[in-house]
Amino acid sequence: MSIGDMLAATVPMARTLNLEFLKTTPERAVVALPDQGEYHNHVGGPHAGAMFTLGESASGAIVLAAFGDQLARAVPLAVRAEIAYKKLAMGPVTATATLGRPAAEVVAELDEGRRPEFPVSVAIRREDGAVTGEMTVVWTLRPNS
Repeated sequence: MSIGDMLAATVPMARTLNLEFLKTTPERAVVALPDQGEYHNHVGGPHAGAMFTLGESASGAIVLAAFGDQLARAVPLAVRAEIAYKKLAMGPVTATATLGRPAAEVVAELDEGRRPEFPVSVAIRREDGAVTGEMTVVWTLRPNS
């Protein structure tokens, strides 16, 4: 099962918005939000809440790709998130997520018995490539013990 399939199966909101997981690696995740009238705002573009969910989902996809081998001993949790809406988004949009710290550094903290935190940066773009939003989601790996 791919990470996108797993997220769609376990996160109902990802299914609700029909998110498309285009690329998921430990270095980069790209998720698309199709243009859907039922999720538009008052000016005809994707609603801010839908774009937030898109960005958070992209961040979750890269976290699973980078730290999926740690799931037996730790659960990934979003700690906090911040989003800035930069330009009007119209039509389909994509979110591209990148890790803000090396995965090996995060795992080393987990190995030391600490609860590491790490940022994931997300750029949300329209079809023409313009960045319409920027998001940072801070994640942690909470040890199971």
